[in-house]
Amino acid sequence: MRYLKCFLFFIFTSIVIVANATHIRAGEVIAKRVSGLTYQFTFIGYRDIEGVPFGDGTFDFGDGTIFGGENGDRIPWENIELIGEGVEKWEFTLTYTYAGGSNYLVSYSENYRNANIQNISGSVSTTFYVETLVVVDALIVNSTPFFTVPPIDQGVVGGIFEHNPGAFDPDGDSLSYYFTTPKQAEGLNVNGYQSLIDPSFYTNFNEGNQAKDGPPTLTIDPIDGTLVWNSPGGATIPDQENREFNVAFVVEEWRRINGQLIRLGFVTRDMQIIIWNFENDPPELEIPPDTCVVAGDTLSAFIIGTDPEGNQVKLEAFGGPFEISPSATFSPDPAVFQDSPALLDFEWRTDCSQVRMAPYEVQFKATDDPIIPGIQNPPGQVNFETWRITVVGPPPTGLTVQPSTGRSMELNWDGYSCPNADSLQVWRRVGEFDIDPNCNPGIPANSGYQLIETLGASETAFRDTNDGVGLSPGSKYCYRLVATFPDPAGGLSIASEEACDSLLIDVPIITNVDVKETSATNGQIEVRWTPPYQIDASAFPPTYTYEVLRKQGQGFDGAFTSVRAASADTTFTDTNLNTEDLSYSYRIVLYDNTNQRVDTSQQASSVRLEPTSLVGAIRLNWEANVPWSNSVQEFPYHYIYRDNVLNGDLSELQLIDSVDVTLGGLTYLDDGKFNGITLDEEVEYCYFITTSGSYDNDLLPAPLINNSQIICAQPNDTIPPCAPFSITFNSSLDCETQAACQTRGGNSGVALVNAFSWEFNGDPACDNDIQFFRIYASSEGEDGNFILLSETTGTEFFHNDLSTLAYCYYVTAVDRSGNESQISEIVCNDNCPQYVLPNVFTPNGDNWNQTFRPMQDPGSCPRFVEQVVFKVFNRAGTEIFSHDSSEPEKTIFIEWDGTLGGGKEVPAGVYYYSAEVKFTTLNPEEAIKVITGWVQIIR
Repeated sequence: MRYLKCFLFFIFTSIVIVANATHIRAGEVIAKRVSGLTYQFTFIGYRDIEGVPFGDGTFDFGDGTIFGGENGDRIPWENIELIGEGVEKWEFTLTYTYAGGSNYLVSYSENYRNANIQNISGSVSTTFYVETLVVVDALIVNSTPFFTVPPIDQGVVGGIFEHNPGAFDPDGDSLSYYFTTPKQAEGLNVNGYQSLIDPSFYTNFNEGNQAKDGPPTLTIDPIDGTLVWNSPGGATIPDQENREFNVAFVVEEWRRINGQLIRLGFVTRDMQIIIWNFENDPPELEIPPDTCVVAGDTLSAFIIGTDPEGNQVKLEAFGGPFEISPSATFSPDPAVFQDSPALLDFEWRTDCSQVRMAPYEVQFKATDDPIIPGIQNPPGQVNFETWRITVVGPPPTGLTVQPSTGRSMELNWDGYSCPNADSLQVWRRVGEFDIDPNCNPGIPANSGYQLIETLGASETAFRDTNDGVGLSPGSKYCYRLVATFPDPAGGLSIASEEACDSLLIDVPIITNVDVKETSATNGQIEVRWTPPYQIDASAFPPTYTYEVLRKQGQGFDGAFTSVRAASADTTFTDTNLNTEDLSYSYRIVLYDNTNQRVDTSQQASSVRLEPTSLVGAIRLNWEANVPWSNSVQEFPYHYIYRDNVLNGDLSELQLIDSVDVTLGGLTYLDDGKFNGITLDEEVEYCYFITTSGSYDNDLLPAPLINNSQIICAQPNDTIPPCAPFSITFNSSLDCETQAACQTRGGNSGVALVNAFSWEFNGDPACDNDIQFFRIYASSEGEDGNFILLSETTGTEFFHNDLSTLAYCYYVTAVDRSGNESQISEIVCNDNCPQYVLPNVFTPNGDNWNQTFRPMQDPGSCPRFVEQVVFKVFNRAGTEIFSHDSSEPEKTIFIEWDGTLGGGKEVPAGVYYYSAEVKFTTLNPEEAIKVITGWVQIIR
């Protein structure tokens, strides 16, 4: 009878579990920051209406605080909504204040999932669990993303299944997506989980995709979150029936803080996919290309949905624009099935509050209405497309510019129209430059514009003094304004209209700093300039003479020296220069006919070309600090010259290509594409660049042509050099020679040195291009953590200013391509510790040998001692004195005066001691030494 009772109890228990557990399909936890450390959490769950309602699950705030579950708290369910045939959406919200900032893993769990989920073993008895990571920081305003598309979707066997969760981040943070495994508790995956593309779900796995020409695939777009299953298998699904599968993914949110991209948490969504076993092709969607809209404008578009089988189509729209105010709208709303082609009318009246850096995403969903014999109201196939819309600020208006005193420009403009703007940026360049304002916020790269000032958004004027240096006469300065919007969403405006003006040409204007000869000793640069065309001749009468000043480098620091006395010539060739390694800058000093110094031109430098070796290619970059612009739309091309082109003369530098610097910047990649011949890593290639520039001033010549120096480089190789070998320490710097005695004042204070040298093969197969060696060191032994200590071109190294010699080292070789060799052998040097105690002392008041202390003579003095624990015993074995040097006011020198510690003298005689000494040493076996012996006290 006892066995029958147990059997009946098991049956009853199983019935209760099934009756109360077959309901949870999908869900997630989202968080909204209220203020400070207070957050509002919402669990959104989806259930099968044929099962029981949601019950009392457990909500874990991640700091040890639990709501619901065994605590007896009742979950405050609310907002119960039927969202589709057989599916209800349930929500509850809890508000919680954390004690401090930290990362909290918030979760909700409840028994049980719905039954018969194909890829979860025993789903009916498996706990549903989802988690969200919340980064709580009182200084960071952040809420998690939330989803606008329900997590229950349907597809058919053999057709491509698509789903997009419609994630929206209210703070404008960037989102990324990746798959995870559904869980039943923190760190515990559900039992027996199988991927959606597990071979057991397919009759023929190798023909499992829609085209039947390869295995099935399952992907999630890391940027927009579109999940694509190509395609569901039907091995477990009888004809015209459905099966349920669950899949989970994580949505991370990222924000750039102080120039670094920081992860601010994540949300996990566990969703369900229902797959039917009948044929149906999905509908097709036509959406506009990604676009931008100026805040205040209205964006309108038609979305078209067609079905290849002629079925009716329902079009829906989800995403961030429908979650904010003023919100976007679409019609028909609510969505209805329409004859194919179906139309959805989208409209969004934007305003300044919606400006942000990241685009808004609108997810359009098309669902067809198939007719399947034998199935009443069969589910339709779906298709998703994402439209990205960036809301940008309107351009600042009314910008004007005019010359002002002190070689400056005065800028004025209208007050900015968006009250929520954070700042106004002032951008400047020499010469006009057209910018397409259509969907092109801010200032495009390679336009030649430079940000010169950031002002408050309410400012309407600015005086440009070029940071007090003054602007260049003759240069046509053009300005634009850009409004920025506050973090975390950020955002930019369209750039203002361009406003330009020039200062009078009342000084010499440098037009050329042209490298004519490249040499380390005999380099030549030709400098040209114009007369001061617009100078006040009555104040400074002609004729004029010009002194040439020069300095090394392109920067504004450093002193100029005169390299040509005043002369009427407006051309100068500077000789005997190191143009191979250096760039040079010039100024021209103007004198009138009375030899009065009038003024000085702006600084202008030579063009400096720098190569970077890459695998199979060489990257060229060049720059010049000049008062004109080298990025001019009228003369956009810079020209690339290289040798190793002509078979008859490989040393001749030939024109190989050009680059439009207004599009690509001052850079060029030579990978041999100009003639289809790949660069050889064993060949050295030489280059120079010819630049084109302009002041954009009708009184000045254009284009301004200047050459760089010639410079040579080889492509990168991928073969590392051989490792150095035969590392030997300098025998003249052994420990006993260097180490000094520790004194009563502490350590010796003597700076120690580890010196060692090494060899390398010189084998051309791996050592012919070694550029330098790296030295790594560890103070923790051979198995310790090695850090990069130094780099050197020599084969000897001195590790100076040490307090200990206990280090291990290895060396690597690095070639010109940055390839690093394997490590050399590891070599170690250790200290030579020493601690010697005497066997007699005489505490008799004669001020000689009064205390017991370690020996002090150079041959036996303390070295590399960290700690001493010393104890003295009488003949009966009783401890009469102890000393621990780690205690305050005590040292390794003991200084026992022959008393019992309270001042009472011990009798003369023999006593025994034990000293446990801790040394500074690499070898742990030698770090601790116990010294025992006897000492005689003579009084």
